[in-house]
Amino acid sequence: MISDGATRRAENLESEDFKLQSVMTAEDAADFWITTDEPASSWRRFLSEAFAGSGPFEWVTYAYLAWVEAIVLLFCRNVVHAPRYVLVHFAIGVGIALLARRAMASRNFAVQFARHWYPLPLYIFFFEELQGLVHAIFPGWFDRWLIQFDFNLAQVHPSVWLTQFASPTLNDAMQFAYLTYFLYLVLLPGILYFEKQFVAFWTATIELVEHFGRVHGAAFPSAHVAGSMVALLAARRYKPWLFWICLPFFAAMCVATVYGRYHYVADVIAGIAMGAIGWTAGQRLMEKREQTED
Repeated sequence: MISDGATRRAENLESEDFKLQSVMTAEDAADFWITTDEPASSWRRFLSEAFAGSGPFEWVTYAYLAWVEAIVLLFCRNVVHAPRYVLVHFAIGVGIALLARRAMASRNFAVQFARHWYPLPLYIFFFEELQGLVHAIFPGWFDRWLIQFDFNLAQVHPSVWLTQFASPTLNDAMQFAYLTYFLYLVLLPGILYFEKQFVAFWTATIELVEHFGRVHGAAFPSAHVAGSMVALLAARRYKPWLFWICLPFFAAMCVATVYGRYHYVADVIAGIAMGAIGWTAGQRLMEKREQTED
């Protein structure tokens, strides 16, 4: 009977065709919106491919966006332009999914570069937008508790005590130490990226929360210290020679954050701890991803 054999061959061909369709990629972004007879099926396929292309960093960012959205929705009365935050965050999530989906199948250098480096400008934006969200839950500041912690720790007010050493030369040196953060924070990821050590690159980047520009009110913990701690620990593992170069700058930067009155000592200590936790979490996420892929 030829019907059984023909049916099996037809089913095999359809199966192979489905497998090919699952890895075929559009040549341009417009093809993302090509629909089938079932729009719901098309969306399911899109989401499946977008999630398949998402790595640990994307999932961390999705979780962050969901967390911030929940805060904005729950405390919308305390947030000016709350609907705008919801729409912007939703658009960012969709944009990340589109980029992850596109980069999964495209070998285009520009697409791959954007896929790997978008976290840095994205987290600059996230940090800057905290100006409008900082009082979403609590309307006041916590400075008096942080100041008291510093005093109990050192029996002096550290930023005031350091003024006895102030001089134009030391001021410039402290500012230089503070600004080195922006250099070596991207130096290690850059080296790893152009050496095509992509697993190490993402491990060094995954819990990196970029801190840039001025924000009304300091951060607890210090994002400068937390981000630098991640970079320092990553350098220690992947480029020990770079670790020893960065270590004195990191120590000087920690002092400079207090000397320049950008942060309290409590912020620095919490930043070191948060950076270490972030590094550990990033390591475990990447190891889990590698085991899943294997």
